Amino acid sequence: MREIATDDDGLVRLQKLLAQSGVASRRKCEELMLDGEVVVDGEVVTRLGTKVDPRTAVIRVSGQRLPPVSDHVYLVLHKPRGVVSTMSDPEGRRTLADVVADRPERLFHVGRLDTDTSGLILLTNDGDFAHRMAHPSFEVDKTYVAEVDGDVSKATVRRLLAGVDLDDGPVRPTKVRVVTSSPQRSIVELVIHEGRNRIVRRLLDHVGHPVRKLSRTDFGPVRLGSLKPGELRDLSLDELGTLLDAASA
Repeated sequence: MREIATDDDGLVRLQKLLAQSGVASRRKCEELMLDGEVVVDGEVVTRLGTKVDPRTAVIRVSGQRLPPVSDHVYLVLHKPRGVVSTMSDPEGRRTLADVVADRPERLFHVGRLDTDTSGLILLTNDGDFAHRMAHPSFEVDKTYVAEVDGDVSKATVRRLLAGVDLDDGPVRPTKVRVVTSSPQRSIVELVIHEGRNRIVRRLLDHVGHPVRKLSRTDFGPVRLGSLKPGELRDLSLDELGTLLDAASA
């Protein structure tokens, strides 16, 4: 959460808000305003000293959305393999809540990862944001890295890119790249925007390459990076702004 000092009326000077949000120095933010690079609620703002409500104003700097100031948290978790993508489990298995037990907020998870899949999952205490991110109409590219049986051929890559018909409908990755291959196993990177149950595993199994291990490394603009299993970090303002735009928030 960003701490922004406001006036008694709950407003703050726009260039101060931009600077405190880490956009640039106060002077550079003033230059951005004068150059017409700052838009508030759809209107270009060039008058220095203009005040805005940091909690409700939709602000863009050079086209990039600046998320509103709020009490919500938006987190990236590297979900370990074997953890159930729920906040509670009647069977007593380890859950996301166990991984983030030291967090004071009541967190929601955005979508799910299979229990035996590791990698990037979003957590937030903003229930409306979580709901929008998980809605079927919200389609964002997700990147997975899979270790599979066998040598994935160029012909198989072409087949995947052309689209494959599964029992619950067709699926077509937007990108498929063989990272390494051998007769025994291959590492494959896939980019796909669908979120159907076990879609990557079923897709690769369908073309004859059962998955041994699977991890999600990217969710739209958000990258797992160097996070280790069980570690958390906050979404950056750029990441959050891009997701809010993608969900038409």
